[in-house]
Amino acid sequence: MATKSTKGPSMIETFQEFKETKNIDRTTLVSVLEESFRNVIAKMFGSDENYDVIVNPDKGDFEIHRNRIVVADGDVKDENKEIALTEAQKIEPDYEVGEEVSEEVEFAKFGRRAILNLRQTLASKILELEHDSLYNKYKDKVGQIVSAEVYQMWKREVLLIDDEGNELHLPKQEQIPADNYHKGETIRAIVKEVQNENNNPRIILSRTSPQFLERLLEAEVPEIQDGLITIRRIARMPGERAKVAVESYDDRIDPVGACVGVKGSRVHGIVREMCNENIDVINYSSNTQLFIQRALSPAKVTSITLNPEEHKAEVYLQPEEVSLAIGKGGLNIKLASMLTEYTIDVFRVVNEGEADEDIYLDEFSDEIDQWIIDSIKAIGLDTAKAVLNAPREMLIEKADLEEETVDHVLEVLKAEFE
Repeated sequence: MATKSTKGPSMIETFQEFKETKNIDRTTLVSVLEESFRNVIAKMFGSDENYDVIVNPDKGDFEIHRNRIVVADGDVKDENKEIALTEAQKIEPDYEVGEEVSEEVEFAKFGRRAILNLRQTLASKILELEHDSLYNKYKDKVGQIVSAEVYQMWKREVLLIDDEGNELHLPKQEQIPADNYHKGETIRAIVKEVQNENNNPRIILSRTSPQFLERLLEAEVPEIQDGLITIRRIARMPGERAKVAVESYDDRIDPVGACVGVKGSRVHGIVREMCNENIDVINYSSNTQLFIQRALSPAKVTSITLNPEEHKAEVYLQPEEVSLAIGKGGLNIKLASMLTEYTIDVFRVVNEGEADEDIYLDEFSDEIDQWIIDSIKAIGLDTAKAVLNAPREMLIEKADLEEETVDHVLEVLKAEFE
């Protein structure tokens, strides 16, 4: 059957356009092409049940055969499903009434409108399939690291392209603050989520997710891949610092040493990937007090009082250890709280000889405004010594006071004991 001669240029274009369609397997493509032909035929003739459609997308071939029943001359009621005996015998002389005649139909002769209809139907179905394929591909990759090329940079997001030409999105809030992108460079990120509004997949990537650090560690530390070391918790302030709690079920393995590597060899690459984000690796413990103590490293804790019901911890340290526990900009204590899932309040230990008589804050109302005293009392500090033993940063942040106000309060209280 000389099927190629039956197609006009626009039909060949149609196949060229769709036979190399990405992400769609051959069987599905054949099915879609066949269904599209059938839809057009059904629109034209009211039914497609008496048509055979054979599609070969590899060559751009297709054949359409119409099956009609031979009826006596003058008895044709439906020209689409019936053929007069005289007409049938022009095809094959030995046809008889009641037999089925199968003949090839030249789709191009259906007219320009039918071809346009086919192209529109195909385009719609192929797009739908591509969206389904893209959604399913990346839905299975949520939580995994992917590499993609920077294609375009906007204020609120970076558009990336994967190796199949799919668009991936890296929103501003999912970028490490120090990230600096250049068109054409390849970057790594984790697939955070796949949105699918109106069957239009949108793949969201992240470089700030704790899971990104987790996957980087898994790739770098063989003992994690082998299941000998488990990452129990991760807390991150992206681009600044991270704390990772690890655990080993094999006493012969030092989980912290294995993750850090000789002279930090295993974390160096990760630190560079995350824009010099410092990584603290600590041993996990199910003992909450011990875990909080480790999480506040490098500070050395003197004692801890826990309130498990409210997930609060009061941590007491020597005065010289307080600034280490809090860290620059309060970073260390914030990460320790995120890692342990406990609100941590830090207090200085009052040594012997310092235990002078304490004074209630209300007695300072002539020098300190009452609203300031009330703000400090609201965070559980009722006396002068309690305020002086509390970190300055805690007074600013938790009592929601200006730095100048806190400094004035501390000066007044210190003067009382000098």
